[in-house]
Amino acid sequence: MGCWHRVKSVLMAYMIDGHNLIPKIPGLSLQDLDDEIHLIELLQEFCRMQRKKVEVYFDRAPAGQAGTRQYGQVIAHFVTQHSSADDAIRQRLARLGKSAKNWTVVSSDAAVQVEARAAGAQVLAAEQFVRLLRQPKKSSASQDEERPSEMGPDEIDDWLKLFGQRK
Repeated sequence: MGCWHRVKSVLMAYMIDGHNLIPKIPGLSLQDLDDEIHLIELLQEFCRMQRKKVEVYFDRAPAGQAGTRQYGQVIAHFVTQHSSADDAIRQRLARLGKSAKNWTVVSSDAAVQVEARAAGAQVLAAEQFVRLLRQPKKSSASQDEERPSEMGPDEIDDWLKLFGQRK
């Protein structure tokens, strides 16, 4: 069962209510003009480090700015002023059908959480996701740093002989 859990977590992707998450992240504010792009940058780093896919939804897109844009592993949906990010997330979950189980919806909105669970998706409150953002995945490079890197004199001689430097 442990192996299946690891496989399942690798496949998990995140569907995020962006304007619900922004005020939970220290240093970001909905009052900032570039709040969405700052969140996208944080999510790009998260995707790179955690090897996850993210779709983030922002409502109240200015006229002419609505639409979907891809930023690496982050897909940003800018929802028209005539709809909401909550509605867009609901619609996306409905289109996913049974595949919704492979997604985690990030929102602290109780109605969105209930609908996400009903669709079969996992749910994570925005505050919990902020903690994930702050926990970088341990890279293989940092794991290598923990291993002893010194070679003994015999091992050095073996390598030098192998490459023809010593006889």
